[in-house]
Amino acid sequence: MSSYPTSMASSLTHVPNIVLSKADVYGGRAAAARTTILARQAGREEEQQRSGAITRLVLSNEGRTKLDPSSDRSFYSFPRFVTHVDDAFLQTLTQLYRDRIPPNSEILDLMSSWVSHLPPEITYTRVIGHGLNAAELARNKRLNSFFVKDLNQDPIFEAADGSFDAIICTVSVQYLQKPEQVFAEIYRMLRPGGVCIVSFSNRMFYEKAIAAWREGTAVSRIQLVVQYFQCIDGFTEPDVVRGNLHSTSPTKPSSPLDWLLSLFKATQKDPFYAVVAYRNFKPI
Repeated sequence: MSSYPTSMASSLTHVPNIVLSKADVYGGRAAAARTTILARQAGREEEQQRSGAITRLVLSNEGRTKLDPSSDRSFYSFPRFVTHVDDAFLQTLTQLYRDRIPPNSEILDLMSSWVSHLPPEITYTRVIGHGLNAAELARNKRLNSFFVKDLNQDPIFEAADGSFDAIICTVSVQYLQKPEQVFAEIYRMLRPGGVCIVSFSNRMFYEKAIAAWREGTAVSRIQLVVQYFQCIDGFTEPDVVRGNLHSTSPTKPSSPLDWLLSLFKATQKDPFYAVVAYRNFKPI
C-alpha cells in the first residue's frame, strides 16, 4: 500500500489481521493501523533480506540427478590425501584468496578436505572446515575446528547469522543437488560486505556430479555458478575470474622441441575458474 485508496474505510477493513470499525476509521485510528501494516510488511521484508531469499530455482529436477544416487557419506568415507587439481591452479587460487580475503577474517571452508590453500603467511582469526570425511579435515592444519555434514541431505547450517567474513568452496560446487538452499545459507552466514569465492576446474567425480554440470561446457558451468549467486536476493553481481591471475612473460623456447613440450604442458594444465560475490556490497 503505497498511498491511501479512494475509500479508506473499505480498504483498511480488508487488510488481514486488522479489523476496524467505522468509529476506528473516522476516529483517526486508520493512520495508526496503516502504520502497523507497513511495519509488519517492513519486518517481513527485513527478515527475507536477512535470510537471503531464494528468488527462483536454477536447476530442474533432472539437472539435480547423479549417475550414482548412493549415499555421498559412503562415497567419501575413505580419505583421499591428494590434490584434485594441478599446482598452477592451486597457486592461482591462493593468490585469489590473498587478494580478496583480508587478514584476521573469520572463514568457513565449505566442502573442504585436508588442505585449504589459504596463503600461509596470512593470519586469520579462525577457519572452520566443513566436509564429508573427518580424517581429511583432521589433517588440515589451517582449520581451528571442523564438522561433517551432507549438504545434499540437509543444506541448513547451525552457524549463527553473520558468522563469517569469507566463505570459500574449492572444486566441489559440482556436487550440490540443492545449490539454491546452500547459497541462501551462505548469504545468511556472511556478514555484510563478506565474500564468497567458488572455484572449480574441469575435473570431477563424474558419477557424483549433478547432470547439469556433467552435461555442460566450461561456459555453461561458469554461468551455472553465477546463477547460484543471482538467485539469492542480496548478493552483488558476481565477478568471474579465469586463468592465471599473475602470469609471467613466457620465456622464449630454445629449440623447436622445447616449443612443442611447452605447448603440450599448456594443454595439460587444469583450467582455472572462480566466481566471486559479496553480501550486500563490495568493500572498497
